[in-house]
Amino acid sequence: MVNKAEGMRPTIPPGAREFYQGREATFRQPSARVPRERMPKELEQGPEEGVRAFQGHSREEYGKQLEVIHSTEARAVFEKACQICEAVKHAGGRALLVGGAVRDEVLGMPSKDFDIEVYGLQPEEVEQIVATFGNVKDVGKAFGILKLGEGGTEIDVSLPRTDSKIGEGHTGFEVKVDPAMSVREAARRRDFTFNALSKDPLTGEIFDPFGGIEDLRTRTMRVTDPERFQDDPLRLLRAAQFAGRFGMAIDPKSMELMREMAPALREISKDRVREEWEKLLVRSERPSMGLNTLHSLGIIDAYYPELATLKGTEQEFEWHPEGDVWIHTLLVLDAARDVVRKEKLEGDTARVVMLGALCHDLGKPSTTTYDADGRIRSHAHDVEGVEPSLAFLERIGARRSDMDKIAKLTKEHIWPGTMYLAEQRGESVSDGAFRRVARRLHPATLAELTYVAEADRNGMGPYLDPENPHQLLIPDGFPAGPWVRKRAEEVGVYTEKPKPLIMGRDLIALGFAPGKVFGDIIKLSDDCRDLRGMAREDVVRILLACGGNAKNAIERLRERLGNEIEK
Repeated sequence: MVNKAEGMRPTIPPGAREFYQGREATFRQPSARVPRERMPKELEQGPEEGVRAFQGHSREEYGKQLEVIHSTEARAVFEKACQICEAVKHAGGRALLVGGAVRDEVLGMPSKDFDIEVYGLQPEEVEQIVATFGNVKDVGKAFGILKLGEGGTEIDVSLPRTDSKIGEGHTGFEVKVDPAMSVREAARRRDFTFNALSKDPLTGEIFDPFGGIEDLRTRTMRVTDPERFQDDPLRLLRAAQFAGRFGMAIDPKSMELMREMAPALREISKDRVREEWEKLLVRSERPSMGLNTLHSLGIIDAYYPELATLKGTEQEFEWHPEGDVWIHTLLVLDAARDVVRKEKLEGDTARVVMLGALCHDLGKPSTTTYDADGRIRSHAHDVEGVEPSLAFLERIGARRSDMDKIAKLTKEHIWPGTMYLAEQRGESVSDGAFRRVARRLHPATLAELTYVAEADRNGMGPYLDPENPHQLLIPDGFPAGPWVRKRAEEVGVYTEKPKPLIMGRDLIALGFAPGKVFGDIIKLSDDCRDLRGMAREDVVRILLACGGNAKNAIERLRERLGNEIEK
């Protein structure tokens, strides 16, 4: 909920003021506007008619910022890009930085990825220049792009071009290179005005043909050229990504255009869809804003029914006064982003945690019921959430390695909080319980589970009912996380599944003949340890007494377990 009079600060729900006091940072959103004095200063004259010029950072200033914020290697890559621009200038052309690097500079976030656009030179001349700076890769040449590998990153060098849609998919374009094209005309193919900016890194001048700097200041997402924008429907997902990353709001005309384009998303390959979803979740300052943008564009309802049904699925106010499952999920996503930053998670782990946070309650729409007294229940929503989670992940083309992890994180996401509350009530939580859940989770880990559970906890509340003793057991923050992680480390299952109590080589040494039955004996031995607390020597004693008879060993172990065999 947004109070327009107060910018983007969330409205405080009735009765929850105590919850929000002291937690303002948790619910912050990217600033709706940036003061003019913090934006680049406009220069008197632009490079051509219809293009405004602003003074950005000098080469030296930008290099220093890169070194401080990123690394000396990032500064070296920037210097290489500047040297290419100098070589182009000496050859009679002009080279400009384009795209995200210029946008990010205006936003005060120096980028370490650089794209260069070269004007006034023929393709073969540009390739000769670029080749003097390193190995030029063939990938991208068909689109007029030269990729120069540098320090683990790539510098893309291209010529001004037009991309005309002639077929389906992202390869269905006719590319026409035109070195004589104007800066303004070359920028028309960019999706949004803030991505149509360019910069001469040798002078520090930033060129703005379509008002992108003002749109960045006001956090407005405006389509650069409505006709060309429609050539690639993937731009709708990019719009959601930019909303989450930069706090952008789509202007009305652009919103209308994008809603009309939504049906065309069906032609986009799952690989490209996955890439944008991952960027939205992992790179966003507030991923909830990206999800809300997708909903506003009609994309959630049209393509992702597992998410669409969250909206309107009510929750028991006693435990979820924040609202329905959709609102809760948005809060959990933002909380997960904070967990990722706090714990300094990267790569696969960060991605899995964010996807786990998004999917964790997908089982609630199918399990939510109303008791006779009107109370809302969602029994077994964790277990029932597996199927819709896998269905959603399939729709976005998620990595197969992620899907198994996220399904298991969804199924177990209430475990950390449940076990911690049991411990607080004085109940014993055995080492075996940790080993069993680690085994069920694999290839996901208990570490990842605690991060998803922490985000879930921080996306709910407040707990203000003094008459409910169970509420009073739930303190601020998420102490269950450190408690589970500490116990898991002690048990040896923090980031891996438990080691078997008995190995195949042990069984051979005890006189058993190798065979498929070894798996049953090993599992039953683990169950004796984890469910009955039996030590290794106790299990070995039972096996030794069986004299190598596998059938007898299985019967003896099952007798010790009784009805507690782990499924």
